[in-house]
Amino acid sequence: QLQLVESGGGVVQPGGSLRLSCAASGFTLEDYTVSWFRQIPGIGREGVSCISRSDGTTHYADSLKGRFTISRDKNTVYLQMNSLKQEDTAVYYCAAADARTCAVGKPYDYWGQGTRVTVSS
Repeated sequence: QLQLVESGGGVVQPGGSLRLSCAASGFTLEDYTVSWFRQIPGIGREGVSCISRSDGTTHYADSLKGRFTISRDKNTVYLQMNSLKQEDTAVYYCAAADARTCAVGKPYDYWGQGTRVTVSS
């Protein structure tokens, strides 16, 4: 079965850290450009970060630069989240696209089921 599975979400206090993982099943994730998105209630979905297939170039939402780091190995993409804030509370999704760069320009091929992150004191 071809799927992405996220893990690593949970409840953390403001200022804390979490590392999310996005693992591929049934295909090789390093053959894809992978992005993290998050769904915030009342706001909608927003792009968080992306790592390209071609050369591992990374992109971040401006508001998250310096706090979040995306990385990858052969079959997993990680999102290290530091200095978490309450406004980072969301369901985080990873998605994979058969595209060379983060300028994907078409629907993503695979989506995970999401992992919930709650930042609360």
